[in-house]
Amino acid sequence: MKRICCVILFALLTVAQMSAQEAQADIKFDKTVHNFGKFSENSPVQTAIFTFTNTGTAPLIINNAVASCGCTVPSYSKAPIKPGEKGTVKVTYNGKGKFPGHFKKTITLRTNAKMDMYRLYVEGDMEEAK
Repeated sequence: MKRICCVILFALLTVAQMSAQEAQADIKFDKTVHNFGKFSENSPVQTAIFTFTNTGTAPLIINNAVASCGCTVPSYSKAPIKPGEKGTVKVTYNGKGKFPGHFKKTITLRTNAKMDMYRLYVEGDMEEAK
């Protein structure tokens, strides 16, 4: 009798734990790298938009977005993204006063998703003004 009660109790605890698992947000980006290609020092401001979908079961919140350099500025929606909906992260690179040549910058996102940190990259080649 004790064995049967233990088995039933274990089964109930397992079912309770499975049903208590929290809903979780998750991100799927269309792309994580954007290459601006070649552009002139005369027009140093370039913008990229990264689109993502919340593939999880809970609202997605981007808590923070930080660029590796002050010349790169990310902006994003502060409102939660519902499951199945899309959102964007806009990244603006300003090469004014920077040396011409190749660059690669990192944008780090902190979220409430399964993986709490994501990295996006922008790169390009700024050519010297003629």
